[in-house]
Amino acid sequence: MDLGTLIGLGLGFGVLGLGVITAGVGLGSLFDVPSLLITVGGGVAGTIIAHPWETTLGIGKVSRKVFFPDKFDMQGLITTLVSFSEKARREGLLALEDDVNELPFEFLKKGIQLVVDGTDPELVRNIMETEMGNMGGRHKIGINWWDALGSLAPGFGMLGTLIGLVAMLQNLGSGDSSAIGSGMAAALITTLYGSLLANMFAIPFVKKLSRRSEDELAMQQVMIEGTLSIQSGDNPRIVKEKLSSYLSPLERAALKEDAKE
Repeated sequence: MDLGTLIGLGLGFGVLGLGVITAGVGLGSLFDVPSLLITVGGGVAGTIIAHPWETTLGIGKVSRKVFFPDKFDMQGLITTLVSFSEKARREGLLALEDDVNELPFEFLKKGIQLVVDGTDPELVRNIMETEMGNMGGRHKIGINWWDALGSLAPGFGMLGTLIGLVAMLQNLGSGDSSAIGSGMAAALITTLYGSLLANMFAIPFVKKLSRRSEDELAMQQVMIEGTLSIQSGDNPRIVKEKLSSYLSPLERAALKEDAKE
């Protein structure tokens, strides 16, 4: 479970609720079913129209990564690649064949298997980079779904505002101030819902999913560089220094400490 997502959502709703109460507005007065239908329903409907149905069916699985991210151990990956480099220099590339099936990453497993099979280095790079690019493209499909919702929700909020204003103007001549007030309230609440849906959910989800994608692509880039370094017979120390450039200074220091132990 990603604590940042939970803390952010909890803090956001907590601060908003506190602000509403402090302003003297009852929380119950902000709940309006017609406004929810117009804003949330309209925004989701527009997003469904903008994407293939299969994308919408799979959006739950994609969105799950906002709360339950995949675990990526970059330091452990680098350590594994360096040990493979040492073994390949000591025993030859064919010696890695026994270790391929033990790898937890299908992407890396495929790369090492290509190397063991004697595939040309340029072809190995092309195959791995093509697969990495395709994966990045698949990630963007889910990210674009939330991006579309973030763009459409405020517009449907404004649409609800116009509908509320029409209702208010229809009652303007009757002199019924309560009807005018309820129409105006409904008009403003739809704008609130549209902004809330976009800024509390859709846009943050886009940012979080984009970061998840970047982390996974970085892992795969390390796998590509490590695989090609092993194939070219680079010194394990050079392999470690090259791959460590993908780590933050703190992670590099931790990797060095692990090596000393």
